[in-house]
Amino acid sequence: MSPTDEKTWAILLHLSPILISFIGPLIGYLVLKDRGPFISHHAKQALNFNITVAIGYLASALLMFVIIGFVTYPIVAILAIVFAIIAAVKTNQGEYYRYPLAIQFIK
Repeated sequence: MSPTDEKTWAILLHLSPILISFIGPLIGYLVLKDRGPFISHHAKQALNFNITVAIGYLASALLMFVIIGFVTYPIVAILAIVFAIIAAVKTNQGEYYRYPLAIQFIK
């Protein structure tokens, strides 16, 4: 895979969760993880971050029983979108971006 293709796929991995949750990064990780160090790094980062976001959504949903979840849920959603856009921009610049707050499930 050419460096340009790697960069394009990495950007798509970071932006796909805006539409399809962690499914995009999961499929991307499974298919692209062996195609080069750049794409492998970004596939892992996108998947780890979106698993962390899913945990945040689940915790917020559970907290809705005590009202605070109605506040935390949109905060998680906004942070997920903002960090995905930042990751896509950094990836486009050729950087090995690592999400803040992401739990590293896959190393």
